[in-house]
Amino acid sequence: MGVINRGIRNAFRNMTRTGSIVFILAISISLALVMLLSMKAVQLKIESVKSSIGNTITVSPAGVRGFEGGGELITEDNIATISNIAHVSGIVETLSDRLTPETDTDLEASLEMGSFGKRMQEKDSAASSDSSSSSVDVPVADSTRPEPKMSINVTGTNDTSNTNALGVTSLSITSGELFSGNEDTNIAILGTELATKNGLTVGSTFTAYDTTITVIGIYDSGNTFTNSSIIMPIKTLQTLSDQAGLVSSVIVESDSMDNIATVQSDLETNLGDAVDVVSSQDTVSETIEPLENIKTITFYSLIGSLVAGSIIIFLTMLMIVRERRREIGALKAIGASNTTVILQFITESLTLTFLASIVGIIGGFAFSNPVLNALVSSSTTSSVTQPGGSGGMPGGGGELMAKAVGSAQGMQNTLNDLQTIIGFDVIIYGILAAFVIAVIGSSIPAFFISKIRPAEVMRSE
Repeated sequence: MGVINRGIRNAFRNMTRTGSIVFILAISISLALVMLLSMKAVQLKIESVKSSIGNTITVSPAGVRGFEGGGELITEDNIATISNIAHVSGIVETLSDRLTPETDTDLEASLEMGSFGKRMQEKDSAASSDSSSSSVDVPVADSTRPEPKMSINVTGTNDTSNTNALGVTSLSITSGELFSGNEDTNIAILGTELATKNGLTVGSTFTAYDTTITVIGIYDSGNTFTNSSIIMPIKTLQTLSDQAGLVSSVIVESDSMDNIATVQSDLETNLGDAVDVVSSQDTVSETIEPLENIKTITFYSLIGSLVAGSIIIFLTMLMIVRERRREIGALKAIGASNTTVILQFITESLTLTFLASIVGIIGGFAFSNPVLNALVSSSTTSSVTQPGGSGGMPGGGGELMAKAVGSAQGMQNTLNDLQTIIGFDVIIYGILAAFVIAVIGSSIPAFFISKIRPAEVMRSE
């Protein structure tokens, strides 16, 4: 016990040196803790991304992008083929269509056309009125023409719980209820923007496809575009829009993430060039790539900070041992063993490291999120390039475009949402890291202590 007490007292023999050592060592420990917290946050986010995206594959008609392009919609025969592929555990079907106010429905669109929408409508109108002309003069505005109307997007689905299939990140019912997947009645749920614009609530009715539709729910997707749309049972939309048996997109679920590549390959082989196939593995890889980069940076930084701390304590103890050679020689001369002397210096080393750990842990907690945000900003700048566009319920094969946009936006959101989590286990890890630093840094000086001979020290002094 006396050895330990001497070791602790020795740590405070020179307060200026003690303060300097503690401060420098605290920086190293703080950096190590920051990197440890960052690694943990990134690893949790990687696991979260993998679980949230899931084991899904998107099948869309080749050549169809939104409500443009060419190509044929997916048929019942295609869906039957998909269902018979090994390791397919579920299928979500969607069909998209558009309603023109005053022509197809008595609803009024909640979105304003805006300058961009008007310009596109003018182009379409000019092109259709003079298709033989090789060049078309497109007026930006024409006061003689009636004000163009925005269309209203309609999406039919057999699974309202699958937000990826609907092209949204979230879907919450503010009033009413969702419909079941096998419904074929004339019902719909409306986005909050569209419902408010038309003064509709649960139980209200509207006309579409010359049919009376009952509103059974109002939803909020957190997006203005999608909140201006309609969701119906897919069988209902197929019947009303004269697209019986046709589907705009299919979300295929594999029974395991390990089988995604196999299912994707079988889909491409069995369906051929009629469809485009994109798996969630592609999305996962794109999303977690910057996370893996951050994880690699933090890992090497953690190793570097631990090595730096070990070197600091090593040089400190080496200096102290050289200064106290006579004291060590005297202790050995009066019968102190190598083990006793080494234990005294290790105690001193642990005392200095413990003090630095307290300061370092406080600093690590304070700077963990700012440092992680700096790493995220650097990774975002170098790795993330977002394509233009806005999220929404895609039409036709638009899920592929939505996947491209959604992947980049999801990657950005994933990075922006990174936050370190401070728990009791992290404090334990920090203390253990400090202990490792102290032991490694003291090992070589302790070896030098064992080589000191009392007679030689006294003679030289």
